[in-house]
Amino acid sequence: MVPRPSTSGRPAPRSRAQRQQETREALILAALNAFTRDGYHAASLEGIANEAGFSKGAVYSNFDGKAELFLAVLDHNLEMLRGGGWDPFAAAESDAAPPVPDAATDDAARMVRGFSLATLEFIATAARDDTLTDALRQRVQVMIDAYGRVAATGRPTGEVLPVDDVAHLMAAFDQGVSVLTLSGIASMDGALMRTGLRRLMDPAGAANERAPRRDGHVSSRPDVQAVRKLMRDLPDS
Repeated sequence: MVPRPSTSGRPAPRSRAQRQQETREALILAALNAFTRDGYHAASLEGIANEAGFSKGAVYSNFDGKAELFLAVLDHNLEMLRGGGWDPFAAAESDAAPPVPDAATDDAARMVRGFSLATLEFIATAARDDTLTDALRQRVQVMIDAYGRVAATGRPTGEVLPVDDVAHLMAAFDQGVSVLTLSGIASMDGALMRTGLRRLMDPAGAANERAPRRDGHVSSRPDVQAVRKLMRDLPDS
């Protein structure tokens, strides 16, 4: 039901459901900030509640505990993959010239790294819990489905590998790049990532493309650009 506009010129009072949704969203954004900064295990529900401007009871009114809150943060991050508008090949910046680093990009890169580390902590925890394993599998499937839509759209003539298999390979490449970057073994910028994904989706066609111009900045990866947009909604640290 849409609230009726106030005839007195004042905003119409928010419904209980609206207030609860606003509380939930504030807690999710505060949790994203806390998990990114402190890690999954070190972040506390009391600290997250305080950061969002609520008591710890507000967390338990909306989530069963830290694991469910982390899953809600994952859902928040995965929202851009739902539907058909996501394009992993869309360069946020031109590959013809290196991006100009700035404070916002550096902060976003740190957030990507911090939340990736927290996610690894959560995966290790979830792997020992059948319920959490199933919940995590559902989130990973969102990413695989998104890559499946991309693979189906760009499927080359004569491809015999099923779309679902290509999607799994693309998702594995995506996550493998993150693990290598976190370990310090390798870094990969956005241009090279897109080249790798194209080679998985259309090996013959991608092999004839010119090598990408690498800028050496991990911060040019598309996920960093997405986080820069998220940062505008985050509560102050």
